[in-house]
Amino acid sequence: MESTNISSNFIKHIVTEDLKTGEYDGVVTRFPPEPNGYLHIGHAKSIVLNFELADEYKGKTNLRFDDTNPLKEDQEFVDSIKEDVTWLGYDWDGLFYASNYFDEMYERAVLLIKKGLAYVDDLSAEEIRTYRGTLTEPGKESPHRDRTVDENLELFERMKNGEFGNGEKVLRAKIDMSSPNLNMRDPVLYRISHTTHHNTGDQWCIYPMYDFAHPLGDAIEGVTHSICTLEFEDHRPLYNWVVEKCEMEATPKQIEFARLNLTNTIMSKRNLKQLVDENVVDGWDDPRMPTISGLRRRGFTPESIRNFCREIGVARSYSTVDVQMLDHFVREDLKLKAPRTMAVIKPLKVVITNYPEGQVEMLDAEINPENPEMGTRQIPFSREIYIEQEDFMENPPKKYFRLFPGNEVRLKHAYFIKCEEVVKDDAGNVVELRCTYDPETKSGTGFTGRKVKGTLHWVEATKAKSAEFRLYNPLILDEEKEEGGSFLDHVNPNSLEVLKGFVEPNMSEAKENEKFQFFRHGYFNVDPKDTTREQLVFNLIVSLKSSFKL
Repeated sequence: MESTNISSNFIKHIVTEDLKTGEYDGVVTRFPPEPNGYLHIGHAKSIVLNFELADEYKGKTNLRFDDTNPLKEDQEFVDSIKEDVTWLGYDWDGLFYASNYFDEMYERAVLLIKKGLAYVDDLSAEEIRTYRGTLTEPGKESPHRDRTVDENLELFERMKNGEFGNGEKVLRAKIDMSSPNLNMRDPVLYRISHTTHHNTGDQWCIYPMYDFAHPLGDAIEGVTHSICTLEFEDHRPLYNWVVEKCEMEATPKQIEFARLNLTNTIMSKRNLKQLVDENVVDGWDDPRMPTISGLRRRGFTPESIRNFCREIGVARSYSTVDVQMLDHFVREDLKLKAPRTMAVIKPLKVVITNYPEGQVEMLDAEINPENPEMGTRQIPFSREIYIEQEDFMENPPKKYFRLFPGNEVRLKHAYFIKCEEVVKDDAGNVVELRCTYDPETKSGTGFTGRKVKGTLHWVEATKAKSAEFRLYNPLILDEEKEEGGSFLDHVNPNSLEVLKGFVEPNMSEAKENEKFQFFRHGYFNVDPKDTTREQLVFNLIVSLKSSFKL
């Protein structure tokens, strides 16, 4: 992998100082996803940060699944997360599951009960919310808060043994119902859920809450710096309370940074799941999705995503990044890697009337003019070719330099052709052009007799390989959201356009996830899911040009 030194930021300053003062003698970070959906580009920022921070300090990074809610978790999500992290180019030092620690977490909860710092509560979830109070009003203590230690121990064990139904009882921390921080007002530590767990099966019917399990998982693994997003800042006092009161040997330090926000992009896993569940998109890996699997299927490279995450940096304040910045990095990564080729996505047939019938000649073309070491390819040329429909106008405006009756243009890598006749169907639609060519104008011969202003791409008609092209626009339109409206109201109805056209015949050998630059169109990826031997499918990764500047 290329250099992984991330730019200086406030987190690095904290880590450097902690090592200098001896607070920690090494660095252990973790990437701790909940396996309740696929990872998205926002998670990529966290992956890059955690793995590369530890790497810079010669430390370790664990991959840990915080799998404490079996109602929403699935092995499919576990597998996809491992695949995504590996594809991005990172190797974890340890692979862990919060569920592997359920025995120890239970014992730590028992310890809290024995210390008088936790109690079993019979209030319903709605009652707990009501008793909790508001930002301006203190909470109200539960009538069950003063149960004895022995009573709490007995009830908690009976909860574990499955004697109560879902929602009948919870275990709560006994902290301070008048705390200005709502997270410290006797938060729930355990709830009952008679649900089969993807990892532990039916071994447990009580499950720790995230705010209890997460700090314990960090401490058990010896994590030094627990890096999370800003919405967990108000949870930090509870994080520290759990580590301290549960008498954990290791004391991780929680540090918060601003999560990634992108224009025209949904970054909520819940909303992404809704798009999948309601069939708005073709699964989690739909190329319009900001999931890592969707970006991979569309054709983004791991290098481009890593470079993007490094460039946007790490900060404490919220900001929104233009999604065109991500496009910029994939262009930069592909411009020297991707072979150039020609594709016609809205074909118009051209017959070159003075070219010999039955003759096919092979023309030389560079594979990538920006990287001459990639060599050349050969493309067929004959009497019949396809050009783009938009490259012909019967009645063009001024300064239109492409093909129109009586005008001459250059065919890329081939000859000059001149439009002599327009053929239309009964409805008046242009269906074919009759042109002539000048054999003296062959590309590469040094012809200087006259100049033309337009150069068109094309494919030879008899040997061309048919293909499907999928063109993408933002899935979400950035507009002012109406009060009470759903984010689904802002789904772009024109986020996908599917076209049928042709590519050069040598493209029949193209393999899944191979990337090409189609002349004048953009960078495309061979779709790994829908491409067959009979039908190539190309996903538009990104257009050729952008107004975006770094």
